[in-house]
Amino acid sequence: MRILVTGGLGFIGHNVVAQLAAQGHDVRIVDSETDYGIIPFDEMRYIMTERKQKIPSSVIKHLIDVESSVLKHVFEQFRPDVVVHLASFPRQKVVNANPQLGSRVMSEGLLNILEVSVNYNVKKFVYVSSSMVYGDFADQVKEDAVCNPQGQYGILKLAGEWLVKDYSRRTGLNYIIVRPSAVYGPYDVEDRVVSKFLLTAMRGGEIQVNGSEESLDFTYVDDAAAGIAAAALTESVIGGTYNVTRGVSHTLLSAAELAVKIAGAGTIKINNRDQNFPSRGSLSIGAARRDLDYNPKTNIEQGFENYYRWLCNSVYWSEKTV
Repeated sequence: MRILVTGGLGFIGHNVVAQLAAQGHDVRIVDSETDYGIIPFDEMRYIMTERKQKIPSSVIKHLIDVESSVLKHVFEQFRPDVVVHLASFPRQKVVNANPQLGSRVMSEGLLNILEVSVNYNVKKFVYVSSSMVYGDFADQVKEDAVCNPQGQYGILKLAGEWLVKDYSRRTGLNYIIVRPSAVYGPYDVEDRVVSKFLLTAMRGGEIQVNGSEESLDFTYVDDAAAGIAAAALTESVIGGTYNVTRGVSHTLLSAAELAVKIAGAGTIKINNRDQNFPSRGSLSIGAARRDLDYNPKTNIEQGFENYYRWLCNSVYWSEKTV
């Protein structure tokens, strides 16, 4: 199967590409290698080099923006059967730092790739959304829950879902929407919750926990990537929306405590909840288990341990934690 992955050099994206290529599919990447204006140059260069080493050399990489007119030439040449759309600003903080650029990538970029996908008769479009579309939610939220996003990132992700559904209504484009949550693991940048917790602990620093009872459905990156790959490959499901997470919530405090335990260092400071972020819990993954044969394998203890070992063995990060 010919599969085009936008954002295929991103944190989740390069794992999706690696899994699809390992299964024998013909995969291509569209990625701009952006630093979003906030990731240090040396960190970004290291991470990109490491991610590319996980991807077979046979996978062709098109280093362009998804809103570029050049995109149609990629489709003309490759003629993908499936598009997995991961190209996006990755989280709320990054969108808040540059909302105009975030909107251009997440709205105009999506519109561009939807148009090209329709024009080149793509058989399925997989849109990677986010659990942030729900806004506040308690444990085991299902996909049919009312969405009330807080902040521009969640709003743009939900608007993207509506755009995909409207294209399907108007053109017959087949789609699947997936909603990951709090994805973490090796080859990530420092500026995420789990990365910050582990690296701060390894440096013997003070982990900042914004709300001791706030919780997240922490999902190991291999599991999230497997769910997205399954959405791309399944032939029996069209038009569904699926939570692709671990399906278990843990408080930020317990995650910080686990980081300190694994690293054998660090302290914790508990602050008030950050009102800029919704209160979240776990997501129900029953539908993904049933329809996509999704089966996350890595619990938080093993996932944190895997990530910690990778950080310890990384030339770049080992020098940043002494």
